[in-house]
Amino acid sequence: MEPEQGEERDTAPSAAGAPGDDAPGDGSPDVRSPDIGSPDVRSPDTPPPPSAVKTPGGNADAVPATNPFGITVPVPIVSDRELGIERAGAHAAGAPPRAGALVAGTASLSAAPGTASRTTTPLIAILAWTGVAVLLVAALVSTIGALNRDLYSAHGFVRTYLSALQSGDADMALSLPGVRIDAAGLQAAGLPVDAASTLLRGSVVEAPGDIRLVSDTVRGDGHHRVVYSGVYDGKRQQFTFDVVRDGSLAGVFASWRFATSPMGAMTVSVLHDSGFTVNGLTLDTRAHAAANAPASFSNAASYLVLTPGRFNISRTSPLLQAKKQSVVIGAPGTQAVTVDVQPTPTFVSQVQTEINSFLAGCAKQKVLQPTGCPFGTVIDDRVTDAPVWTIVIDPVVTLVPDDTAFQMPETPGTAHVVVGVQSLFDGDDSTVDRDEPFTMGASVTIAADGTLNIQLH
Repeated sequence: MEPEQGEERDTAPSAAGAPGDDAPGDGSPDVRSPDIGSPDVRSPDTPPPPSAVKTPGGNADAVPATNPFGITVPVPIVSDRELGIERAGAHAAGAPPRAGALVAGTASLSAAPGTASRTTTPLIAILAWTGVAVLLVAALVSTIGALNRDLYSAHGFVRTYLSALQSGDADMALSLPGVRIDAAGLQAAGLPVDAASTLLRGSVVEAPGDIRLVSDTVRGDGHHRVVYSGVYDGKRQQFTFDVVRDGSLAGVFASWRFATSPMGAMTVSVLHDSGFTVNGLTLDTRAHAAANAPASFSNAASYLVLTPGRFNISRTSPLLQAKKQSVVIGAPGTQAVTVDVQPTPTFVSQVQTEINSFLAGCAKQKVLQPTGCPFGTVIDDRVTDAPVWTIVIDPVVTLVPDDTAFQMPETPGTAHVVVGVQSLFDGDDSTVDRDEPFTMGASVTIAADGTLNIQLH
């Protein structure tokens, strides 16, 4: 079949020999490239070696090929390195080209069957990175949702407040939105506007133990009713909080505030004294009285507190004491507490000592009616010598508080007198030797320096 016009045919001899060609060793000349160093033996009609042919463009790495029309066409040669073949001659005829190699002047060869291409297309890379991005976004959205359902939820906000109370961090609790309230807020909440903030400190706060979430309910107005339970003295109690949404953090996390402050108040009335101790802190109610307030035997003051909280109140001193009481304030509002202070046995003993000493002083007076004393005697006859007094029975001191002082009610006692007398009727001398019963009472107060003020009556 004749080649079409313009078609080039590669007439270069095959390195391995085409069918019908004489094989080397049969007497025919070997027209393949000679070995290096061998004599250059070729027939006059043999084309010159490739290195000797110069193409019109000056390319020496080409071999001439003559088509049937007698036109010599240079054919470029691709080096072994460009073909990816490590040994020389591996591109000889009969050896298949390396998969993926491009031979100049030929069509591109496809990859050999069964050989996977390592080339990653831009579309695959984009799809892979898109998948990774989707997974990351999904994980981020899931994490944000989980945090908003727990840490940044309404009950999570309340839990942060309760945790601050448990750790004794009153400053942290007070810094949460909606906890602190001003004077107008105190009045609106029904709390004493003159309440002191003395108890808003970590050393006084005593939160419940084993705190557990009971419920988190959304009301119609968007407020959350959050209920937690906790244990005081082995008994589980419930505490309710009113929380409302207050914007967001970083545009993704919900923020909250207390719609009703968890702050409450405790009004402490100290009867028969002014001081008391709460959770280890000793206070004097007179510190919060008006500057021009008159001195009072009983005193009262109001204090702000963080709820829920337990307050162990007592009064203990050498002279005064009050029964210990535990007060749990679990919700906002004002709770009244009364501290009933009573004299200690030491106090009574000191008063008894003072009374006995006073009566002993009275007994030293050598008169029938000792001055300022609760006992004496009347004799109608002439006294012939100095009377001698002794106290037979001292009054037993008891103290009962009233609105002004500790009162010693009228208490009986007995004195004894011995005195010589002369009868005015017949002039006989005799001796009066008899008991003289009496009663006495007193009012007792404690001065600021701790001394006792006793007034007899």
